[in-house]
Amino acid sequence: MADLPLDLQAPHAHHDLEAVVTADVTRALQEDIRGGDLTASLIPGNARGHARVITRENGVLAGCEWFQRCFTELDCDSEIFWHARDGDTVIADQQICDIQGNARALLTAERSALNFLQTLSAVATKTRSFVDAVANTKSKILDTRKTLPGLRIASKFAVRMGGGHNHRVGLFDGILIKENHIMAAGGIRPAMEAALQLIQHSAPADTVIEIEVENMTQLTEALSCGAKLILLDNFTPAAMRKAVALVAGRCELEASGGVNIKTVRAIAETGVDRISIGTLTKDIHALDLSMRFKIN
Repeated sequence: MADLPLDLQAPHAHHDLEAVVTADVTRALQEDIRGGDLTASLIPGNARGHARVITRENGVLAGCEWFQRCFTELDCDSEIFWHARDGDTVIADQQICDIQGNARALLTAERSALNFLQTLSAVATKTRSFVDAVANTKSKILDTRKTLPGLRIASKFAVRMGGGHNHRVGLFDGILIKENHIMAAGGIRPAMEAALQLIQHSAPADTVIEIEVENMTQLTEALSCGAKLILLDNFTPAAMRKAVALVAGRCELEASGGVNIKTVRAIAETGVDRISIGTLTKDIHALDLSMRFKIN
């Protein structure tokens, strides 16, 4: 079992990769099989099979643990021989792995296993394209909470395999004060004061506070409140450069909103520390994978 990415290992994150994989795979297999695989039952129960997975396009591989568990849950004696691993760049027609096991189990697990591998590889592939686009700048590429329901940790794992970094995992492990929170709290200062009080009295001491601002006036106010991480919401590159100059290293700046593969380099070159991108996990093109099967 691979290690959980460091960004997901915060003391209050409460995540164990093996437990996450188990829960994800159990849910996926139950969704697909329920009372049994009617079509696979046409094959003799003692038949053995071999399968090979290839990729039909270039990409970055992610999700090997999820893929493998789909088979071992149905046939504990199945064997998978990997020719590439999480984080590896793969090219069209490359062999990804070979699988040996009970023929029924291989056929039953096929779709769930491929769903995990092609979806998580899509996230890793898209992330790598953004990471490459900002190479040799100080900016880190981060994900968001815009993930497929039920696949939050898996998606964030895939972001790491693509070379990106993880934002907060959920609402429980970080404070992000956005426009509506500011409005409900009565302004930037009362919102920041409430966040600091929360950490002082109940939230973990290492909880990160981030506050969103929409203009330079709000940025100045957030700085005066002691903000150490400020999100620049939909700032233009010119406004970002002004923000970087104003902050002068007193806090970290994160750019968000309107980021795409065509604009990300210009955003990074403004000098912001972080760029968060929802499209890494929500607007993805599944990597085209194929599993070829034969009876031994």
